Amino acid sequence: RKRYQFGAALAAFCLLQGALTASGAPAGGEERLAAGVGEILDVVPEADTYAGNETEEEAAGGEAKKEAAADASFQDELVMTSVSDVLNVRDEPSEDAGKVGYLYADCGGTILERRDGWTKLRSGELVGWAKDEYLLFGEDALEELENVGRLVAHVTGETLRIRKAPSVDAEVYDLAARGETYEVIDKAQLYYSDGIELDAEWAAVDYEGETGYVSSEYIEVDFEVDHGETLEEIAARESAEEGEPEEASSEEKANPAPARKNAGSIPAGTSDVTLLAALIQCEAGNEIYEGQLAVGAVVVNRVKSPSYPNTVKDVIFASGQFTPAGNGKVARLIESGNLSAGCIQAANEALSGVTNVGSATHFRRAGGRDGIVIGNHVFW
Repeated sequence: RKRYQFGAALAAFCLLQGALTASGAPAGGEERLAAGVGEILDVVPEADTYAGNETEEEAAGGEAKKEAAADASFQDELVMTSVSDVLNVRDEPSEDAGKVGYLYADCGGTILERRDGWTKLRSGELVGWAKDEYLLFGEDALEELENVGRLVAHVTGETLRIRKAPSVDAEVYDLAARGETYEVIDKAQLYYSDGIELDAEWAAVDYEGETGYVSSEYIEVDFEVDHGETLEEIAARESAEEGEPEEASSEEKANPAPARKNAGSIPAGTSDVTLLAALIQCEAGNEIYEGQLAVGAVVVNRVKSPSYPNTVKDVIFASGQFTPAGNGKVARLIESGNLSAGCIQAANEALSGVTNVGSATHFRRAGGRDGIVIGNHVFW
């Protein structure tokens, strides 16, 4: 396996406080991005990589050249969407060709071929042609990837303790089972929220809006963004949704949130309230109420935007967007019935059109970017 860094977008040395290095197999772009976009990054401790009579300086220089070449190759193969509406993907490079699927805002993929203002790309299971005027390439694509992608820790141990401090003696928030995933809190975010730095033994993850600490020995880290959908995937999803009820629902650290306003409700059934409340609890269960409402408002803003799927369920379960939805935590919480009254209230209020973050469609752990900061999250 050859180690490399993917520039600023995959700031691996900042991932776990500079003590771990990202590594990836030297696969082609199509293989790297087949599951969405982004190389799968396995976090491994720094180790001696020098061999034979090679000096440290010579080895470092050779490694730097390899990393630079990998960066350039990846950037050349990367494509991201730049859309204000859903983007058609077709089976040939022509507006008269048949549709094979759709791309949304924040989607990424790998370039397979370019021809006459069209690009053939792979994004998840979706393979087809899209018009270049709605896509980003090169440095623009890399910047967008950095903006919308996120690092996710996958638990590899049988049972992993999520602790309240980076110490084996610290209290435990919860136990994470093998395969569960959590968003990684990077160096800048951790310093902003907690004012601390970690050594190589620990990684910081987001646990319901709080900082949790896990042993870095028992996680692997992926870089994830959303990908497109084939017509078959859309049909299967819509079929699964048939029969669901559809009834109309009616302490900050920086940058005060704008006054609440009602931006208009969206059609929502009882199941949407429950689903949104569960997501809010998973993402911001330990945040103040305004922070919980803000998470709900982001989901509703996406439903209203033509750049995203147009139902609460489809927005929440869009690939690479909300980690608790993708790892089954939202479903398990709904099954348990342990939804908090505050999160249900926030879901109802957001679905009725109330927003305290304007038209924001994104949020993540505060630190490292501008936006409306409420509690531990920044919204933009």
